[in-house]
Amino acid sequence: MTKLCDFRTEKIREAGATSQAAHEQWKAAKAARIHIKGLLEQMAPGRVRCMYCLDNQGTDIDHFEPKARTPLRTFCWDNHVLACSYCNSNVKRDLFPCDPATGACLLIDPTVDDPADHLKLLLKSGELKWRTSKGRRSIEVFGLNRPMLRQGRADACGVFISEIVRWHDQVRLGKVEAATRTAVRLRQSGFPDVLRTLEGVAGTPLASVLEDRYFPEALAAWVAIPNCQRVIPSMRAGHTVTLSAGS
Repeated sequence: MTKLCDFRTEKIREAGATSQAAHEQWKAAKAARIHIKGLLEQMAPGRVRCMYCLDNQGTDIDHFEPKARTPLRTFCWDNHVLACSYCNSNVKRDLFPCDPATGACLLIDPTVDDPADHLKLLLKSGELKWRTSKGRRSIEVFGLNRPMLRQGRADACGVFISEIVRWHDQVRLGKVEAATRTAVRLRQSGFPDVLRTLEGVAGTPLASVLEDRYFPEALAAWVAIPNCQRVIPSMRAGHTVTLSAGS
């Protein structure tokens, strides 16, 4: 892929590094686009989710810094983000706000930034509040508080709570395969930011006021287990069983 991208970048440079040249080379580079999209899909959250809204399917390759702004970054790997068509074509488009003094981008870059540093999620309402100027501009540009997303996050919160309690019950009953399936389902669900926020309230008073009285204990057990390989103490058999996402 590197050779293909370098070749196309050189073609853009030879054509004067214009936005038109970037557009033409990107359109012609079918092999490179297929490879880039495949790699992005492997990195995407949940079931190939949009890296901006975390809800819709990631169907498009978005150039985080638009081709029209920096044509020579059209084929730069770290400038590619998997996005849904709505976030890519309807809201972000060619928007790329920058600080007038420093020139620094004022959008959260999913490839380098931790969104939690810039955004705070209100679990019950599903609304995002900004912590930084990057967070504020990202909410505006990506429409992260549009009604569909707010309601989706609020609904996801209730589902995650129920599923974590279910998972804990399955673990306690020694239902290893069922617990594994529930864990995988949780990790592949939409709105992974909601699950991450829930995990962050483990051991705090907030965990005790989220609808289900069994949730605080279940959440504490959930966060005590590594993401990739779940080692669960079997309370009935007195031994350890391993649950992995590939089971």
